[in-house]
Amino acid sequence: MTTKLTLSIEKSVIRKAKDYALKSGRSLSDLIQSYLENLTSNSETDMEKMPPDLQKLFGVTKIPTSLDHKKEIRKILSSKHS
Repeated sequence: MTTKLTLSIEKSVIRKAKDYALKSGRSLSDLIQSYLENLTSNSETDMEKMPPDLQKLFGVTKIPTSLDHKKEIRKILSSKHS
């Protein structure tokens, strides 16, 4: 079930966020929901261990649960060194 939420955000930030959402093919609501889900699902201590630049990336994209990251890394390394 979705519920409406009213936020007070600077116009310039909203404009940039809408542009980003459009370029990434997602809605602004979806980006914010993903960010809040990631923010609340990770323990605070884990987030504190990460560099600030990395923390900002949370919620930016959705990764399929079927993704085999080890396989993808091997594939990239294999093509890089071939």
